[in-house]
Amino acid sequence: MDQSMKIRISVYASLLATGVAIQPALAQSQAQSQAQLREQSQAQSEGQALADVVVSASRSEQRSFDAPAAIQSVGRAAIEDGGPQVNLSEALKQVPGLTILNRQNYAQDLQVSIRGFGSRASFGIRGIRLLIDGIPATTPDGQAQGSSISLTSTERIEVLRGPLAQLYGNASGGVIQAFTREAPEIPEFSAQAYGGSYGMQRTDWQYAGRSGSVGIVADYSTFKLDGYRDNSVAERNQFNGRLSFALAPSTRMQVIFNQFDMPLAQDPLGLDRDQLAANPTQAGTGTANRTATDFRVRKAVLQNQIGSSITHTLDADWSLTARAYYGTRDNLQFQAGSGAVNTANYNGSWVGLDRTYLGAALQLNGKSKLGNMPVLLATGYDFDRSREVRQGGAANLGERTTLTRNELNKAQNNDVFAQATWLASEQVSVVTGVRSSSIQFSSDDNYLADNRNGSGERRFRATSPVLGLTFHATRDLNLYANYGKGFETPTLSEVAYRVLGTAPIAEFNPTLNASVSHHRELGAKWTPMPNVRADLNLYQIDSRDEIVVSTSSGGQSAFQNAPGTSRRGAELNLGAQLHPHLRASVAANWIEAEFSQPFSYSVNNVANKVGNGFKIPGIPQHFIFSELLWTSVAADAARPARGSGQSGTGTRVALELIRAGQLIANDTNTESAPGYTTWNLMASQGWALGRANLTAYARVDNLFDEHYVGSVIVNQSAAKYYEPSPGRTWTLGLRYRLPLR
Repeated sequence: MDQSMKIRISVYASLLATGVAIQPALAQSQAQSQAQLREQSQAQSEGQALADVVVSASRSEQRSFDAPAAIQSVGRAAIEDGGPQVNLSEALKQVPGLTILNRQNYAQDLQVSIRGFGSRASFGIRGIRLLIDGIPATTPDGQAQGSSISLTSTERIEVLRGPLAQLYGNASGGVIQAFTREAPEIPEFSAQAYGGSYGMQRTDWQYAGRSGSVGIVADYSTFKLDGYRDNSVAERNQFNGRLSFALAPSTRMQVIFNQFDMPLAQDPLGLDRDQLAANPTQAGTGTANRTATDFRVRKAVLQNQIGSSITHTLDADWSLTARAYYGTRDNLQFQAGSGAVNTANYNGSWVGLDRTYLGAALQLNGKSKLGNMPVLLATGYDFDRSREVRQGGAANLGERTTLTRNELNKAQNNDVFAQATWLASEQVSVVTGVRSSSIQFSSDDNYLADNRNGSGERRFRATSPVLGLTFHATRDLNLYANYGKGFETPTLSEVAYRVLGTAPIAEFNPTLNASVSHHRELGAKWTPMPNVRADLNLYQIDSRDEIVVSTSSGGQSAFQNAPGTSRRGAELNLGAQLHPHLRASVAANWIEAEFSQPFSYSVNNVANKVGNGFKIPGIPQHFIFSELLWTSVAADAARPARGSGQSGTGTRVALELIRAGQLIANDTNTESAPGYTTWNLMASQGWALGRANLTAYARVDNLFDEHYVGSVIVNQSAAKYYEPSPGRTWTLGLRYRLPLR
């Protein structure tokens, strides 16, 4: 039996085991009367009302089952079970349609994509809107960093996919929104410490509590890693604080401060196929086969952000929320040489970004009636601005030697939106909305001479309508259909180069258009019994002017618009409480993403043609996550109190299966990484120590030591596409919580 057949059998066996376990429960459910079933479903819904609340779909609180969209919420217990709470990939792997590829490279962040959008990002997150406590962590040009989220103090994370996400503006893929935990009524101190493979060290210290009407959450965490590959040492420190209080009986305010300090993140670079086969732990190479270690390739980041929101309740049905934020980000990165060989020096390059950003927003939420039926309303205005000084030049042995680039880049957006959800009848509800966006880029070149000025500007305007219809077939079954039109501008990094002759040069490119996409979605949410829920989504997305590489040479890339792309896919999220102590879940997505019209591009002066039906690179063609979780405490008793931030006492043991499909590495589809299957094992034990709580944690990832490529660098000009993942790794940890009264 070949390896691929073994993989398929293991995946099917996992899915079949879940289905077989659920089947007796379904049979029992069908034997009950319809009235009894509805009573049980209603009781379960009321019991989970707090734990199952989402806000991203309609901008007001509602149960995720009632939300007319593909949306999942990942809670505190799942975040803690996922690992040492360093990367979003730990917790969000259980969300269908969302793919997070861990590059084992903290200098480049994770590769995050939703329904294929964002997979081409060479660093950071693009094409996906990222919000933290309602405050944008995405700049006006669509860029964000997943490291902005402090997982150790996050209560839950919502992921919104599909047409309704278009109402959040410049993001075609979806929305990831994180919420900091609420301060508990009883003040508490907590500490966490983890150690693991490749020198991983993680600590966290947190105080949370209330004094009268004032709530405080203060969280400080540290992280260090030697790294799986050569030249992959990383160090990060993060503080996240939240202060909430009442200005008046009907007015509440919160202030949030976050600092992210990464003094060192070495970059191991990608490997070509021969290097990958010879030694996946080695660092990649640049000019004359000198390694990333020779060039001292690395990155340092310091980011500070403060934000505030005030919510004023106008009456029983209407409220007004105002938000404002300000932040700074200093980014210094040293890169490997990729141009002509200089035998005397290790010639690389450096890039520095000094960014300030700010924004403000106003949102009105309310309830009204249309034809004697209720309607939820939300309307508002968003303003965001970023201003960054971009500099660059040559480097020798990882130190700056010359300045060859000096410019001021600006981006800002002015958006207005309105959204309404109307219960047209007892069985039919309608959601509709529109967002009008105006985004402006400008670049002032302070280096080049007047006869070759790299300055320029560009304005993008878009109107994004959304329309959806939900049929509430029964209390236990919702069917919905949505349509939305979205757009995605190029980023400031993508307009930073244009083509002169046959090579990219560092001058503003005003010719790039924003990508426009049409999203169509069919979905169903079904709870055949109180302890079983299934969500199924089918979608079709057609885009024009998607942003792809035009010319790549010497480590620099200019971009162009591809005529057309299409994405078709299916997503399944299935969860079942098989027994009070045993829960099973499956999250799976299948996607066919391809170019629907031909185009060509150049790499190192070699022309490449992309034809109809070629696959869009960087997107696993399928991704399956399955988990079997056993708890020594029954499910209802094991569920932590809202805001407690702890998984409780008792034992938790989980077995996870992850199956990812093939990863295409370039637009011509000539290079790819095969799919893989990994198994993970997690166990924790919690004890009550008087008033305190102590939890021991252990985790083994890649249990059977699978060797695989976890991510690819799309269209890497030197064909060094591959970023290998480690074999078997382990994590041990302790979590301690002490109520202070």
